[in-house]
Amino acid sequence: MKKDIPQHKVEHLAIAIVPREEVQEEELWDTIILNLRDEPIKNVLINSKGYGIIDGETIKTSTFRHFFELIGPRQALLIEPIQTKLFDLTNEYWVSFQYNDYMYDKKYVFVKGSIHEMHFTTIPLLDRKGVMIR
Repeated sequence: MKKDIPQHKVEHLAIAIVPREEVQEEELWDTIILNLRDEPIKNVLINSKGYGIIDGETIKTSTFRHFFELIGPRQALLIEPIQTKLFDLTNEYWVSFQYNDYMYDKKYVFVKGSIHEMHFTTIPLLDRKGVMIR
C-alpha cells in the first residue's frame, strides 16, 4: 500500500546558478549542485531543461542528463553552463540520488525572471553570490 512506502524529504541539497568569475564570460553562468550534508550522496542523476513563451512563441530547450557517481560531503560540483538568454525561460533541474540506501528525488524550478541580481544570496561552499534553491 502507498501508506507503507516511506516518504523521505530531500534536505541538505541545493542547486545554485552563479555568474562566472571571468569578466569576459558575461553571457555564461554556471549551474552548480551543492551537497550540504556531512556524508556523501551516490548515483546522482540530474535532468535539466528550459521552457516557456517568448514573444508569443513556445520555446523548449533540449533535455540534458548529467550523472555523478558520488558527490562528497560538503562538496559543490558544476552541472553545466547556462546562457543568460535562457533566463527568460523557466529552467528546471530534476535531481535523483541515493542516500542511506534510499532513492530521493526533487525538482528545482527557477521560474522566468528569478535568475536576477535582486535575488542574489551568498552561496554556501562557494563564497560567491548567486541564486539558489534548497
